[in-house]
Amino acid sequence: MTIAPSKSDARKGFTLIELLVVIAIIGILSSVVLASLNTARSKGTDAKIQSELRSIAVNAEIYYDNFGNSYGTAANTSCTAGMFAQASNPNIDQIVDDLTAATTLYDPICNSAAGTFMIAHRLTSPTAALFFCVDNTGKATTTSTTITNALTACP
Repeated sequence: MTIAPSKSDARKGFTLIELLVVIAIIGILSSVVLASLNTARSKGTDAKIQSELRSIAVNAEIYYDNFGNSYGTAANTSCTAGMFAQASNPNIDQIVDDLTAATTLYDPICNSAAGTFMIAHRLTSPTAALFFCVDNTGKATTTSTTITNALTACP
């Protein structure tokens, strides 16, 4: 005499609908996580920019003391002349190179003269066009004012 299988023995796996629902839920969760990671990556890049510019401000004051109370020759066309030049200050030059390499969308904006300097960089925040700027007065600020290399101080 054979015994017919019970209903509980017949169902041992998942149905196609159950598998599709689980895959859809995993897909939705992964897209939320990836969106959060992009925001975190942007904030991390902005924090690096701010840290690097503050480091330049410190190195600029050391340069000022070491080179006769001057920030060097005028350099408002690029970040490769004046105190930003490699020969003048390898520390600042290296930081500027790091900033340029790390954020390929934007380059730093520099201006220096004998008694003043300003350096700014566009932040990667997607919500607005924000710049972070430091200058010889000790000002370190985030601004929505468009910064050009014609400025000698942060707005």
